[in-house]
Amino acid sequence: MFEQIGTVLGRVLDGQRSRVPVRGNSYQRGYCEATFWRRTNWQEVQRILLAAKRYERIERRPGRRNGPLGSVAIEVLEYLVNVVDYKTGRLEPSIDTMMRRLKRSRDAIVRALANLRRHGFLAWIRRYEPTGNKGHGPQVRQVSNAYRLLLPERARRHLEHFGVSSPIPEDCEHTHEVRTAELERYRKSLPCEERASFGIEDDRLARALARLSRGIDRKKRNDQRESAGRDESRTDSIKPAPD
Repeated sequence: MFEQIGTVLGRVLDGQRSRVPVRGNSYQRGYCEATFWRRTNWQEVQRILLAAKRYERIERRPGRRNGPLGSVAIEVLEYLVNVVDYKTGRLEPSIDTMMRRLKRSRDAIVRALANLRRHGFLAWIRRYEPTGNKGHGPQVRQVSNAYRLLLPERARRHLEHFGVSSPIPEDCEHTHEVRTAELERYRKSLPCEERASFGIEDDRLARALARLSRGIDRKKRNDQRESAGRDESRTDSIKPAPD
């Protein structure tokens, strides 16, 4: 009797597995990426990341803790920037991999990806692949998306406003040095308070450095005023002798 029940349940489950669909607008893996991925370089992806951070800060509404992207989206983008293949543009981490690497929940990763796509920093195509099953069981299965990093025009304008020029072709051995010098010029163009916390991902440390920078600025201005006051006093005390 139990064997008969097991047989019936097995047939039902097999029938359900055989009807497991892939998500809409999915493309077969290995046949869709050639026209989607594109060659990139370190300079370009770092520019996208810098633009996203600037966009997140500038577009944040007063009183809101996060900007339009959110802190998790910045973490996801940093991860994608570090794993993209420059030569081919290949970028296909699974959500499970991102969850494990970033120690974030599935919902948080999915929302972050959606925000990045909504604001133009990321595009993707859904994919599936054959399972190789014969007879009962699903014939295809969903696999990780193929992603591509993008720089939206609105974020590009934020970079240009702060003096970060357009990228140059990566055709020499000194690309990294050029990019470093460019970022240093950009850092020096910032107000002193922002300059102190530039590139610091830890918000608490960034705020501490900003406070320290403000204190140093106040002390410097006070010292300059005191020095100017002493100079004026010395000038007033030196009077020409009467004829």
